[in-house]
Amino acid sequence: MHYDSLEMEIFWGPTIRAFGIFGLALLLISLCRLDGADQRAKQVDTLLKGLIAEREPGAAVLVAKDGRAVYIGARGVADLQAMRPIDGRTDFRLASVTKQFTAAAVMLLVRDGKLRYEDRLTDLFPDFPEYGRAVTVRNLLNHTSGLPDYEELMPAADRSVPVEDVQIHDAGVLDLLKRQKARWFVPGSRWRYSNSGYVLLGLIVKEASGRSFPSFLQERIFTPLNMIDTLAYVRGKNKVPNRAFGHAKENGRWSVTDQSPTSATLGDGGVYSSLADLLQWDEALYRHSLLSESEMRPALTPVRVLSKGPTGPDGTPADYGFGWFLNAWKGHARMWHYGETAGFRTAIQRFVDDGLTVVVLCNRADLDAPELSLKVAGIYLEGKR
Repeated sequence: MHYDSLEMEIFWGPTIRAFGIFGLALLLISLCRLDGADQRAKQVDTLLKGLIAEREPGAAVLVAKDGRAVYIGARGVADLQAMRPIDGRTDFRLASVTKQFTAAAVMLLVRDGKLRYEDRLTDLFPDFPEYGRAVTVRNLLNHTSGLPDYEELMPAADRSVPVEDVQIHDAGVLDLLKRQKARWFVPGSRWRYSNSGYVLLGLIVKEASGRSFPSFLQERIFTPLNMIDTLAYVRGKNKVPNRAFGHAKENGRWSVTDQSPTSATLGDGGVYSSLADLLQWDEALYRHSLLSESEMRPALTPVRVLSKGPTGPDGTPADYGFGWFLNAWKGHARMWHYGETAGFRTAIQRFVDDGLTVVVLCNRADLDAPELSLKVAGIYLEGKR
C-alpha cells in the first residue's frame, strides 16, 4: 500500500498537519503489516530486531519502489540522553553519501553554463600550484584527480583540546593542498578515492555560483525537492533538526562519538538527512525532476583508467561515475554509495532496472550499513532476475 503526499493531504487533512506526512505514511505502512500481507517487511523487522536493542543507538531503513515507500522501519534511539526513538524524520550525518548531492550541484552549474567538466583547478583557483593545472572538474568528480587526501596531510590532533576546536574546514583543506608540490599520479591515469576532491568541489560550487555551498544546496536541491530537514551542517550557523548523534561501543559501554577532526568539511560528507527526505531525493532521481536523463548521463557513466580501477568498501572491483558507484549486484544494475564517519554508517542502493531503492542510516559505528542494505535488498529482490 502507498499513499503519496498529495493524496494524504487531501484525504487526511488536519491529521497530517498534526503528525506530519511522513509520520502518517509510517503509520499506514505499519497498519498494512498487521494483516500479514507483506512477509518481506516482517523479515526486515526481524533483521533489525536481531541487530539492535530498543534502548541503544540504532538504525533507520527505507525501501522504495519506483520512487514510493513500501517499507519504513526504525529501531533504537537518536541519542542516549533524551532516549528519543529514531523515526523517519531523524536526521543522520550522511558522511560520503553526501557526494551525490555535491555532484548534483556541480551538474546543475554545468547546465547553467557556469561550469564545464573540463575546467581546470588553476582556472578556478588561480593561485593553486602548477600540479593542479592538469586536474579537471571531471577528475574531481570521478576520483581520478590524483590529489593527496587531506586526512593524510593533517597534523595529529591534540586530544586535550575539544574536537570541535581542532576541526579542519574547507578553506583549510584548500590551504593544505596549496602547500603540496605534487599529485599522487597523473590525472586520469588511475583511480583513487579522494575526499580532497569533493571538498574542492564544494568550494568550486561557491566560486561558480556566488553562493555558499550550503545555501546553493538548499536553494537548488533541498527546497525544490521538499527535503525540509536536509542541510549541510555548519556549526554556529545552522541547526540540525531531529538530530541523531553518533555513537561507538567500547568495553561494553556506549559513548558519543559524534564529531572528529574531519567532521566540519562539507562537500565530501557534511550533509544531514532523514529517510523522509531521502525518499523525496529518490523520487526526484526516478522521475528526473531535478536533472534530466541526459544531464544525469555523465554521472552514470563509469570512469575507465589504464591502471587498477575503482574498488568498493570490501576491496572488490567496482565502477564509479560522479558521486555514485555503478557496479551491478547479483545481476541487478545499480547505482550506490556508502558513508563512514565518527559514529555513523550509511548506505543507499538504487537498483535502477528494478525500480528498487534501499536506504540504511545508522548512528552507531558497529553496524555495516552496506551489508545491511544488501540484505534488505536481497529480501525484496528475491526471485527477480
